[in-house]
Amino acid sequence: MLELALAKAFPGFRLSVRLSVAEGETLALLGPSGSGKSTLLKLIAGLLKPDEGFLRFGGEDLTPLPPERRKVGFLFQDYALFPHLTVAENIAFSLVEARWPKRAREARVEELLERMELAPHAKKRPKELSGGEQQRVALARALANRPRLLLLDEPLGALDLRLREELLLFLRKALKAEGATTLLVTHDQGEAFLLAHRVALLREGRLVQVGRPEEVYARPKDTWTARFLGHKNLLSPEESRALGLPPKAHLLPLKALALGGSLEGVVEERLFFGPRVGLWVRVKGVRLYLEAPEGPEEGAPIALRLDPAQAVPLEG
Repeated sequence: MLELALAKAFPGFRLSVRLSVAEGETLALLGPSGSGKSTLLKLIAGLLKPDEGFLRFGGEDLTPLPPERRKVGFLFQDYALFPHLTVAENIAFSLVEARWPKRAREARVEELLERMELAPHAKKRPKELSGGEQQRVALARALANRPRLLLLDEPLGALDLRLREELLLFLRKALKAEGATTLLVTHDQGEAFLLAHRVALLREGRLVQVGRPEEVYARPKDTWTARFLGHKNLLSPEESRALGLPPKAHLLPLKALALGGSLEGVVEERLFFGPRVGLWVRVKGVRLYLEAPEGPEEGAPIALRLDPAQAVPLEG
């Protein structure tokens, strides 16, 4: 198990995080830019020295160890491939540094070339590869030395949307096959939810909420978390009261609203998404969003059903 309690201060910012990650688990560090995600990864890798705290893995204290002795694999956002080396040589680099025997080194490189679907590109230089292929080379290099801990810093951030979607499931399969304990930094909740067993939300250097993706999304702790995760129906205490709920902040998930019922409103916006429509509706002075297979046009009256049992109370 990875256990850490680390603090690091910079002018105008202080990171203070306590976390544990089970062996073989993938934990996503999720949060906006400037929340401290990459700083935490660098502290774990040994690239930054903490002001205070500890870092233990499997009972061993890693805190005083330099980066090269932590047996940590690190995948940077820009991949940092060696331009003068071939794909195979890039993957083998850490194995050469670790003095693996030649036969074992060649077997491991061959294994990773096959797993990452890079065998046809083994003798190419990085500049001859697509962005997705470079990402797979960087991942293979990070995994080559069988690190006990793998750190991924925005691994898909440099790719366009099409490539990111294509590589998400590939990366998920690769992490599962290797079984390394993994910390993934991302600001994209879709990546975090698809890749991680658990997510840890960071805000301004502090942990806000930690849990399984389904749990965190369905029951965010507070209004900030719900908004960051993309929820639309965030009610103030006054809006909650107007809809017949207790007078405190609430989240209304999409399943809480449906067409037909006793609430009367007006459609303000109608968004066509192909298999569904999104409707922004004004009800009792409250602007609500719901989705349905079809719905009335903008300006038309609408009747809604609200299931109060689905409402999620939020901290302020």
